[in-house]
Amino acid sequence: MKRIIFILFGVLLYANGVDVLTPVKYDKQKAKLGKLLYFDTRLSADKKVSCASCHSFEEGGANHKQFSIGVFKRVDSPMNSPTVYNAVFNCWQFWNGRAKTLAEQAGMAIMDEKEMGMNPKKLEKVVNSIPEYKLMFKEIYNTDYISFANVCDAIAEFEKALVTLNSRFDRYLKGDKEALNSQEKRGYVLFKSYGCITCHNGKNFGGNSFQKLGIFAQYIKVPRGRDRYEVTHNPADKYVYKVPTLRNIALTAPYFHYGNVKTLEEAVLLMGKLNLGIKIPKKDIKDIVAFLKTLTGETPEILKE
Repeated sequence: MKRIIFILFGVLLYANGVDVLTPVKYDKQKAKLGKLLYFDTRLSADKKVSCASCHSFEEGGANHKQFSIGVFKRVDSPMNSPTVYNAVFNCWQFWNGRAKTLAEQAGMAIMDEKEMGMNPKKLEKVVNSIPEYKLMFKEIYNTDYISFANVCDAIAEFEKALVTLNSRFDRYLKGDKEALNSQEKRGYVLFKSYGCITCHNGKNFGGNSFQKLGIFAQYIKVPRGRDRYEVTHNPADKYVYKVPTLRNIALTAPYFHYGNVKTLEEAVLLMGKLNLGIKIPKKDIKDIVAFLKTLTGETPEILKE
């Protein structure tokens, strides 16, 4: 009965469920500056790590390792790096939503001792010592001194441009009924009928709510990690995480917050057991996975420049 109510709630609340991905307005000059900063290892304490080290565009804007390697070869355990693609559509950043904006997320990553290991003063000293940045920030921000906030703002502007448009599913939503084959269409119907859309909805197929991992069964194989409890200190928020986007999901293995799930098939099977209370048949899993693969979009234009 609990499962039926849960699914019916999702179907009623999200009758349409998802929407076509659309571009976001951004300042091109700022975004190009942010792109330089995003790839610049000089912004880290050991000069070997950049934002791109953990969020690689060759790996779906994420990282194929279970845990990323940060400054001084520190392992960013126990959380798997989420994709930066389409992060602008997330209501919160990080798995536990501790950052409300892209700029705040960039700043936290730069200061995290497992990620880039810097602090605002050290970062400002570095960027203000680089003539190229001095000129660009002067032109764009009209400032003679580059602040930590300026750096985070520029990186956030670049991330606004990382929208992966024109997936086959988007083309299908826009009226191209031949964009999906019969198996993929079945997968989309199953995705909705099983109740997956209850949590994975909106333009980004997620990123707009927090949910507990293990509603119908406890997921005891992995530690909690940095969950919502760390933000709210509410015991009910243990094992609660931001629902990840499913866009480009075929490119971002491994899966789950702990990065211990290697395939989409395993991920769908586990989510059925843990959050829907059912064992999804293998045939249906194959169809759902076929549908999920249609959510891969095109490379953002700013990465081609």
